[in-house]
Amino acid sequence: MAYGWGLAWAVPLVAVLTAGPAGGVFAQEAETEAEAEERAALSTVLFGSLEAGPAKTFVSLGMKKALTGSLSGSGFRTLLKVGGAQEQAQRQRPHGVAYKSESQALIGYEWRIGDTFLSLYAGSDHEGEQRELRNGLLYRNRYGARIQGDLWMTPQPGTMLHAGAYASTLDHRRWGRVAPGWLLPRGWLSQDVYAGPEVEAYRAGDYTKLRLGLHLTGLRLFGVVWRLSGGWQRTSDRPSEAYATLGVHWLR
Repeated sequence: MAYGWGLAWAVPLVAVLTAGPAGGVFAQEAETEAEAEERAALSTVLFGSLEAGPAKTFVSLGMKKALTGSLSGSGFRTLLKVGGAQEQAQRQRPHGVAYKSESQALIGYEWRIGDTFLSLYAGSDHEGEQRELRNGLLYRNRYGARIQGDLWMTPQPGTMLHAGAYASTLDHRRWGRVAPGWLLPRGWLSQDVYAGPEVEAYRAGDYTKLRLGLHLTGLRLFGVVWRLSGGWQRTSDRPSEAYATLGVHWLR
């Protein structure tokens, strides 16, 4: 997800996701005829993410579905996502606890050009909040609109590039992530796994966050595809600190 880090070092499920776009699993160098037929029939990808850091944890689940054709080609898509976070309610002690929930319902189109997947979505954005304050509890629900895009491509053999961004009317939120990667040697892996740097930026109102880290994308385990990343982040309300994320998606 775009924003959120946690109270404990937990293992995250990402893409966007935060797990990477569904197109990423199609950028394989070789496949059997049976695998090609199975790939052509895929129309749904389930994904999840969990982000962890010293002050906040965030978990999300979602689904992307092809409305026309399959995920292996161009077509209309629908994207549904829900998430929840636990974080410090205020900077000063006692910090208190705040619980947030969010959901998005988006529709859009995804273009496939060779091994490049480019998608653009628009739809609704919702956030619910329960915050502990000195004089009681604060409950709030807000609604807005969101537009977001996603890119997965293999510029040349042995390389990949994932980029994503969104803008929301809630707090004028803006988020973006760029993550190039290079194929790891097959000496200790029997699958295509990419590693490289990642840069992520987020802004909401007067709050800003910048992340610099490394990612490992394309691990296949238990029938799903994983992405791990971690590094250092700097925010406008806390000292610089480490972050860790893990993302997963499952095509069916």
